[in-house]
Amino acid sequence: MRVAKSNRSEAVGRQRTARAYLEVAELVLAEPSREEYLSVAAGLAVLAGIAASDALCGTRLGKRHRGEDHRGALELLAHATPDGRDLANQLGRLLDVKDAAHYGVVVVSATKARSAVRAAAQLVARAAEELER
Repeated sequence: MRVAKSNRSEAVGRQRTARAYLEVAELVLAEPSREEYLSVAAGLAVLAGIAASDALCGTRLGKRHRGEDHRGALELLAHATPDGRDLANQLGRLLDVKDAAHYGVVVVSATKARSAVRAAAQLVARAAEELER
């Protein structure tokens, strides 16, 4: 697993980025007239979850995942907090939809898009909590 050192300043930056991706995902998800927006919302949720994971790991472990396969972050995240396994499961759910959301030719379903945004929101909220400690 490739990792990079991280400090509080970087974690704060990743948290802000995670929050921005999430806010835009929520706005896009609320747009009912464009079916393709479901994939965009899910894709933004994935990016929010990855950034939140970086913020959590940077805050708690002083390092973050740096590999091309984002699944490598799951193990790191699982050890970052007492509820890390649950957080890693949330990130895993997001990564399960990543290819379909970012590269798929079929639009992500409304159910999957809403689920992805909820999972990202949980990760973003936990990262904010850890940064407030």
